[in-house]
Amino acid sequence: MKTIRPFAAAIMTVLFAAFLIVGCGQKESPSAAPAPKKPRIALIMKSLANEFFMTMEKGAREHQKAHAGQYDLVVNGTKDELDMGRQTELVDQMIAQRVDAIVIAPADSKAQVAVCKKAQDAGIIVVNIDNKFDDAILADKGVKVPFVGPDNRKGARIVGEFLAKQLSAGDPVAIIEGVPTAFNAQQRKLGFEDAMNAAGMKIVTSQSAGWEMAKANQVVAAMITEHPDLKAILCANDSMALGAVAALRAANKADTVYVVGFDNISAAHDLVKEGKILATADQHADQLAVFGIEYALDMLAKKGTPADHETPVDLITKETIK
Repeated sequence: MKTIRPFAAAIMTVLFAAFLIVGCGQKESPSAAPAPKKPRIALIMKSLANEFFMTMEKGAREHQKAHAGQYDLVVNGTKDELDMGRQTELVDQMIAQRVDAIVIAPADSKAQVAVCKKAQDAGIIVVNIDNKFDDAILADKGVKVPFVGPDNRKGARIVGEFLAKQLSAGDPVAIIEGVPTAFNAQQRKLGFEDAMNAAGMKIVTSQSAGWEMAKANQVVAAMITEHPDLKAILCANDSMALGAVAALRAANKADTVYVVGFDNISAAHDLVKEGKILATADQHADQLAVFGIEYALDMLAKKGTPADHETPVDLITKETIK
């Protein structure tokens, strides 16, 4: 036993030293730095049945795919243009999920301000696209939300000015409006009025079709019965322009009444090429959400004071289409 004990002690000493070396090595090994958390951005739109918003969604998803390492994207929308309650629910859901930013095309310029203020109060950045929030309501609520989008009045005016070149002073024309409480609908109506009044046209009627093609078909069918001498119909979006064209065809007036629109959706684009729609305005639906997303990312990075940012809107005619 006397000869074994020193040998065992020596083994224990070697093992203890090895343990210390391994332990020290583990402490000295640098731990991997955690990957930075990507911001989550929610895109909340209006009717996903409208080609304009489907194009907007596609553009946003393609942008996120190309910048997958920079941010994550959540996309939602309503079933129709007027579902303000559902859109409010979607914003509330994004607040509950604690997204970093919300890019919203509001169904109404006034009704959605309160829930967007709620989002801001929760520390979420909000960027307004497509349909601008009402300035008076924003001021009343003490809210500042940047608007990233086109000058709708200017876009409608350039479409109306092109139409006026095909008409004679005093010709009777009609306007098909969007949702009356939506700022972009109001601005497009004003732009059409600017152009028609400057050219001396006679606006005999102006009615809302709520952005919807089927409703526009009904409204225009009644219009041309009441005003059989109409020379042109100015529609605040292309979906309503499609409804107007259908009503004119049914009345055998498609070749005698001009139609203009706004948005440059593919179905209207094809009719412009055929000459069935005289002109439309392109506010670049495929890029509009992207402009808002990029603005939100910039705000997240710089924490700057929000300011409005005007985006392009262009006249589309048969001559401009390649």
